Amino acid sequence: MAGKPKLHYTKGRGKMESIRWLLAAAGVEFEEEFIETKEDLEKLRSDGVLLFQQVPMVEIDGMRMVQTRAILSYIAAKYNLYGKDLKERAWIDMYVEGTTDLMGMIMYLPFQPADTKEKNLALIIERATTRYFPVYEKALKDHGQDYLVGNKLSWADVHLLEAILMVEECKPDALSAFPLLQAFKGRISNIPTIKKFLQPGSQRKPPTDEKFVAVVRKIFNI
Repeated sequence: MAGKPKLHYTKGRGKMESIRWLLAAAGVEFEEEFIETKEDLEKLRSDGVLLFQQVPMVEIDGMRMVQTRAILSYIAAKYNLYGKDLKERAWIDMYVEGTTDLMGMIMYLPFQPADTKEKNLALIIERATTRYFPVYEKALKDHGQDYLVGNKLSWADVHLLEAILMVEECKPDALSAFPLLQAFKGRISNIPTIKKFLQPGSQRKPPTDEKFVAVVRKIFNI
């Protein structure tokens, strides 16, 4: 039997967090090897295990996978969270790209200059509530089903829940105008594997704070 996937990244969310979410939703146990210093990262690079000298990197099924999108696509397909045919996969991809864009804005917020944070936070809320959330609300309304695609849990649902919770960390009432997304959040949060991941003590990482920003800047020399 193959060992557990091993995730190589910092102790924070970053680009690895969606990978943690997807593995957890699939009920897959995983190990983490944290990059805590610049030397840890340099060792991975000098050992030749990072295809493009970058992390995230996930050891899975005998591969050392890099590039977040490639890793997520592989996990989604392997654990039957990627639709039943090409059209469903296309819809999942479109929905995931939308939530990736939204989460990317939030991910980079703590690294921005203090004098621009308020303006950028307002932009995130505006985009979430006028560009992104209405799309998912309409999708749920149009087909009347519990999940975004194919009436079955997929990567798109897991990603959307992650995005919703990130936006709510910025603005707790962000879903006030989206009743179907409120219900969706409740449903998906109560799927046993996801419910477990949302409990204290899981491998889910906390929001990025100033202390962690300083650590990341040191490791990646930014």
